[in-house]
Amino acid sequence: MAAERVWLFDLDNTLHNAAASSFRLLDGAMNDYIECELRVSAAEADHLRKHYWHRYGATLLGLMRHHGVKPAHFLHHTHLLPTLEREVASHPHDVAALRHLRGRKYILTNAPLAYAERVLRQLGMLKFFDGVIGIEQMTMFGQWRPKPDARMFRALAAKLGVSPRRCVLVEDTLVHQKSAYGVGMRTVWMQRWARRGSHGPEVGVYLHRKPAYVCARIASLQQLRRVP
Repeated sequence: MAAERVWLFDLDNTLHNAAASSFRLLDGAMNDYIECELRVSAAEADHLRKHYWHRYGATLLGLMRHHGVKPAHFLHHTHLLPTLEREVASHPHDVAALRHLRGRKYILTNAPLAYAERVLRQLGMLKFFDGVIGIEQMTMFGQWRPKPDARMFRALAAKLGVSPRRCVLVEDTLVHQKSAYGVGMRTVWMQRWARRGSHGPEVGVYLHRKPAYVCARIASLQQLRRVP
């Protein structure tokens, strides 16, 4: 049965400690973009970035909906990050865990594809995945439907040719897991870096509880082999 599984991995704060590396760079780049494009103060830009992330699951969606920001323009300019590779680090145990994990494996991230591939190359993990699905690929009928959109989860399972029940979402963000569980997927809550310092929607989350929509909690990728 394990060989029939399709693993859907989030990227940031799931496969690497983004809160201590790329998130800091991204927060600054997004704030600068919002301040410049919307002509608001630095404080207002920071507020909008956080507010739209909490409300929509992605800052971009709020900027598109309320300010007419063009997604390609936003994604390009906020993810240039010339020092990214110097900030991102992996651990040999994580690489080994992915190498030995049976089943098809995909990245499913609300970040753009180019950014995700840069991070995965730096982590030495890109070769272990059957595909990388960035936010640009999460569209339906011309509408952007990134995580946690349930319609996107259903469409993705159909595109991969499997029942949602054969999919396992490995995530650090609870609202994404709740949506995936609602369409029949199994969910794994990665708490490794949340224990050291949450970021975004997970700030203040009580890590010792296990919501009904969370099938398992892990603190390392090695524990995935024991997920029922």
